Amino acid sequence: MINRRSFLRTAAGVAAIGLSGRRLLAQEAKPASLAGKLPRWRGFNLLEKFTARRDGSAPAYKEEDFGILAEWGFDFVRLPMSYLCWSTVTDWLNIDQSKLLDIDKAIELGKQYKVHVNLNMHRAPGYCVNPPKEPKDLFTDPEALDACATHWRTFAARYKGIPSTQLSFDLLNEPSDIPEEKYIAVITRLVQEIRAADPNRLIIADGLKWGTKPVLGLAGLGIAQSTRGYAPMQISHFRANWITGSDKWAAPTWPLKLETETWDRQRLLRQNIEPWKALAAKGVGVHVGEWGAFQYTPHDVALAWMRDCLELWKEVGWGWSMWNLRGGFGLLDSNRSDIAYESHRGHKLDRKMLELLKEVG
Repeated sequence: MINRRSFLRTAAGVAAIGLSGRRLLAQEAKPASLAGKLPRWRGFNLLEKFTARRDGSAPAYKEEDFGILAEWGFDFVRLPMSYLCWSTVTDWLNIDQSKLLDIDKAIELGKQYKVHVNLNMHRAPGYCVNPPKEPKDLFTDPEALDACATHWRTFAARYKGIPSTQLSFDLLNEPSDIPEEKYIAVITRLVQEIRAADPNRLIIADGLKWGTKPVLGLAGLGIAQSTRGYAPMQISHFRANWITGSDKWAAPTWPLKLETETWDRQRLLRQNIEPWKALAAKGVGVHVGEWGAFQYTPHDVALAWMRDCLELWKEVGWGWSMWNLRGGFGLLDSNRSDIAYESHRGHKLDRKMLELLKEVG
């Protein structure tokens, strides 16, 4: 366990540097070769630690998933995690090391099956895009920032020495529409904490506005950035029960014609690709951390939209990770009513979607 006393010793040393010093130290670092030009990793999000049970437990990652991905030729998993899987909201400076063993195992499975593992803090001390809201705000409260920095420094120290070709860190999932300067300050602090323990770790930051807006102000930090592939939401989140009003949308087509606008391949290029190409031109690697179409989007529409997304990303050399492998957005057990599934290792496989990903992806 990391206790309050050891944290205070760490915090005292960090405080001596000062925020401006942290920014300077982090920004002076030259971009690592991987961060400046990411491999075109392709794969899926695995959700075992996405949320925690009331007792803080969560399922272990499945070796079967890594085996399936390797069998199909995919090489990337993103692990969106809640810090409540190894800590508590009432004592978030205490980290139960025994509850990190499942993450250790996932990293080892990645090595075994030649699948890159990306650790993402989906719920961090002080911030989560999903309810419930954290009791303190990561972007305004120093205690929350200190706690988040401690968690990332713990991971950095624990996994130091594992090559960045095998393991990377994705700092915060989908920061909302917050002021860019606040986001830059938080990311700079987290990067500095990680580099204090492991200077060589590949680090990725999500774009602002829920991952959709590149952050040019982070371009000198030597980290990569992650975008999203959910636009337009009328395609990706049709009838998604967590999106208010999505059950009232008309069944989508592709291209998608709305009352006042049209979405097509050129709109995807203009809105979802071009702004991020400007970031890449500054020596920042780009990856699509999440994307996919929910189970109620008509299957032929989903596949047509996915093909355009995949071809555009391939043209600019970006990798991607679908949300998810198993479940409503995925290849397995997605529970769609408009396709005939194929049996595969005890799962229901969407063969057409798999072949599309293998062909174009």
